[in-house]
Amino acid sequence: MSFHPLDPLTAPEFASASAILARERGVTSGWRFASIELVEPSREQVEAFEDTGTMHDRRARLVVFNRADNATWVAVVSLVGNAVLEWTPAPGMQANFTVDEWEEANSALRAHPDVIAALAKRGITDLGLVFIDTWTYGGAVLPEKYRERRVGWADVWVKGQTDANPYAGPVNGLHFVIDANSMELIEVEDSFAVERPEIMGEYVPHVIPLRIRERSTRPPLAPLDVEQPEGPGFTIDGHLIEWQNWTMRVGFNYREGMTLHGVGYRDGDRVRRIANRLSFAEMVVPYRDPSVDHFRRTAFDIGEWGLGFMTTSLELGCDCLGEIRYIDAVLHDSTGSPYSIPNAFCVHEEDAGVLWKHVDHDTGGEVRRMRRLVVSFHVTVANYEYLVYWRFYQDGNIECEVRATGIMVVTHIAQGQGNPNGTLVDTRTYAPFHQHFIVARLDLDVDGTHNTVYRSETIIEPMSEANPHGLALTQANTPIEIEGFDDFEWSTQRSWKVVNENKRNGLGIPVSYKLVPGAAIPSFFDAEAPALKRAQVIGHTVWVTPRDEAQRWPCGEFVNQGSVDHGLPEWIAAKRPVRNADVVLWYVFGIHHITRPEEWPIMAVDTVSFWLKPAGFFDRNPSLDVAPSPSAHCAPDHDHTAVQSSEESPT
Repeated sequence: MSFHPLDPLTAPEFASASAILARERGVTSGWRFASIELVEPSREQVEAFEDTGTMHDRRARLVVFNRADNATWVAVVSLVGNAVLEWTPAPGMQANFTVDEWEEANSALRAHPDVIAALAKRGITDLGLVFIDTWTYGGAVLPEKYRERRVGWADVWVKGQTDANPYAGPVNGLHFVIDANSMELIEVEDSFAVERPEIMGEYVPHVIPLRIRERSTRPPLAPLDVEQPEGPGFTIDGHLIEWQNWTMRVGFNYREGMTLHGVGYRDGDRVRRIANRLSFAEMVVPYRDPSVDHFRRTAFDIGEWGLGFMTTSLELGCDCLGEIRYIDAVLHDSTGSPYSIPNAFCVHEEDAGVLWKHVDHDTGGEVRRMRRLVVSFHVTVANYEYLVYWRFYQDGNIECEVRATGIMVVTHIAQGQGNPNGTLVDTRTYAPFHQHFIVARLDLDVDGTHNTVYRSETIIEPMSEANPHGLALTQANTPIEIEGFDDFEWSTQRSWKVVNENKRNGLGIPVSYKLVPGAAIPSFFDAEAPALKRAQVIGHTVWVTPRDEAQRWPCGEFVNQGSVDHGLPEWIAAKRPVRNADVVLWYVFGIHHITRPEEWPIMAVDTVSFWLKPAGFFDRNPSLDVAPSPSAHCAPDHDHTAVQSSEESPT
């Protein structure tokens, strides 16, 4: 296994980074490590290593906070030099929440006499069935009296039995506000109560009532095995993956989870660069229900919690199918101690149908099967799961797909009460409408670092003497000269091309890759809505900025308890040129979730995606050299069992 400067931090490096701050700055008990991540080397440093093997300093960036004085600090340490290089206060800022805080808040609240009394008032006395789920308290609705504290607010749920689904038992109108530094209960909100209806909210087979299980008429599935007796067609060396002309590196950090680096495609005798870095930079999930149970529920799953911390281990046959290879990951807890996530990433090949085909009248047919390489990871964020797949195709296409599953948040209502901001999914139980906005950070380097983003859209040409039948369409390609934002336009099928105007293909056309939008949804917010002001990125489909490694987070670094967006809106105010520059494309896509009864008590996956497609990057179809399938797999007399209808059966 070879080492590379972009490889994520190792367990010894996490331990070393926290030890340096403990020794040099007294960051020990009473402090929390909110995040420790690799300071990624510059492109020049990476190229120097790949050319000469020269290794630069390995550095880590840490965000820590002192629980006693609620002060946040940012540090950079040299892992080679064993020294602190930077130690900077972040006044008024709250770091991301940690898993340890979530666990400790649950324990503290369950033991508090006021919580026990509030539950008993509602007839809830078996604390073994109680689940308390603490969320960050969004700054847009944070009361002024809590501004100087690190606070969370908690939902309460009650399970029907020990191993039942807690999210099937909301305790409506009861919420707790907690100081996450001191674990002090600072408010009990007991605003209303609803008699609990009889519902069926279970999904684990042995907990589902027998009367429901007995209704099943589904026949058993026949085995479906994917075998590659000669092994997979890809190779993995450390974090380097190579497959069918593709090459890339997998990275990982607490916030973005999996990242992809140095994505390139071998074209002839050289590897051509397509992307420097691909990742998800933010995920905003606003609930569109102003009721007391949901008005605070706007989650920044990346900025407030971190996809890395929520990454789960994958299982063969369940999460991934085929000839799988896994890559492990390492992270840290809030004491700075490292821990492992086995099988964090799954790498495998999939058959993806027909790649290309034509049947010629004279010479017969030619057909090629499509393979794709899939690099994936899964995260669990409270009640939801997000399954992330980056797929690489033999024809140069890249597909990014996200599948959302898990359990919807629900609320009980009184008999005859309406639910205009949600859908009835069970007896007197509704699931509120909400949205999932995902921000992909696409740092493309199309055949070089200097690119231009073009808005590309189809124009209907008016009928004229030259266009008498009204058939003519033209394509308008407009360069984006100054950083800013743009929106999807259905009527012109707007897309965006990242063009290298300095390089041309064999046809004389500037090479480019095209962002083909999918799942582009509007925000549906009033312009003055506090949630939108806090996350202005979701107000537009695409943003274009110059590449700046200090500008990684589209809503700002410290979104926890923030009410102002310190990200993209502030950056673009500089009006920097982006023509023929090192640019970053920020693409906003997601799920406009109008809830359905068929998604209860657990959702089948809701799938959204977008594509990056070569548009003049190659001179012709780059998959012409894909070999035909072995003849044994395509034999016309391949044994099969004919199924005949009763009308066709012989008498």
